[in-house]
Amino acid sequence: MISQEMREALNTQINEEMYSSYLYLQMAAGFASNNLPGFASWMNVQVQEETFHAMKLYNYIIERGGHVRLLAIAEPPAEWDSTLAAFEAALAHEQRISGCFDKLIALAKQQGDNATEIFLQWFVTEQVEEEAAADEIVQRIKLMGDAPGGIFMLDQQMAARTFQQPAAGE
Repeated sequence: MISQEMREALNTQINEEMYSSYLYLQMAAGFASNNLPGFASWMNVQVQEETFHAMKLYNYIIERGGHVRLLAIAEPPAEWDSTLAAFEAALAHEQRISGCFDKLIALAKQQGDNATEIFLQWFVTEQVEEEAAADEIVQRIKLMGDAPGGIFMLDQQMAARTFQQPAAGE
């Protein structure tokens, strides 16, 4: 059985993950509107990943005998000044989400909830990957500087990313 406090914290994290999905969907829409289909595709993969994360939390709460309570999803920003600004926002967002998982793990430790602490470790590893992926793109865009065709070349590369749902035990 999961404590009420932990259940509420995990329900809040479901909301955070769904907001992440919404945020990346808005970014994808912006990139699509600006004729950057590769960046839009990259963000659409992020949407799938974030939704998967929310469902992983959802299923865990139910598996532990808790009740899922879905909260209202906040409206994300609708525009960014540049491709770089959007990816810097994505990186900052992922860093904030990493902090959310750090707090969840601290709560699990405080409560002696070993099962939840172990469950949350998957997300810690995932967040390291999420931050690294966003930072890599930020750094690549910065390296391009004002090269006129650079953003379009990178856009083509971004289209190659696909969603790989983790195996059942991961």
